[in-house]
Amino acid sequence: MRLHDISLGYATMLASYVMTVFVIELTPGPNMAYLAALTLGAGRRAGLAAVAGVAIGLALIGVAAAAGLAALVAASPTIWTALRWAGGLYLLYLAWETWRGEAETSPAGTHSLTRTNARYFSRGVITNILNPKAALFYVAIVPRFLPQTGPTLGYGLGLTAISVAVATAIHLAIVLLAARLHPVLSQPGRLERTRHLLAIGLAAIAVWFLLTTTGPST
Repeated sequence: MRLHDISLGYATMLASYVMTVFVIELTPGPNMAYLAALTLGAGRRAGLAAVAGVAIGLALIGVAAAAGLAALVAASPTIWTALRWAGGLYLLYLAWETWRGEAETSPAGTHSLTRTNARYFSRGVITNILNPKAALFYVAIVPRFLPQTGPTLGYGLGLTAISVAVATAIHLAIVLLAARLHPVLSQPGRLERTRHLLAIGLAAIAVWFLLTTTGPST
């Protein structure tokens, strides 16, 4: 009976965690705006390359958090402030590039296309290593679902895998939807207006994180 209660409690905790990740991923964040703008401007392959990079970036920050970085950041306002500003400024840079429409340039040749998609992949990695939303999630939210006693590395890695899987599914849906809408929004004026709106949204998210996320406890 006791084992059954433990299993039931773990299943309830896991279901609560999955729902938490799902809700957080559906709230406005840098990945949504960036992936949508990139796919609308450069196409589905570019969006999928960025999704892969985003997944790797989220996994890296999650593994680092599980290995002890989360506790270090939570205990050091200086480190948290540095990460927050680095991430916020990088998001503002992405917003500027989205506004300019750099993604709309068409590469010539297979080699150039591969190199361009590799750049989108690496940008997805960097974006999420410096993503204030992801950092806040792993520093402030994930520890609430870890056991209070005993080793937590295995649990942390498991929760990271779940969060990356949920986030990737949502990001894929965003890219596929944006790719489907591309013919409708392919007219230069309409595409430019959409891109500008997404750039403004990305910049607003960056400013919001810089002004409101004063520490992991908030």
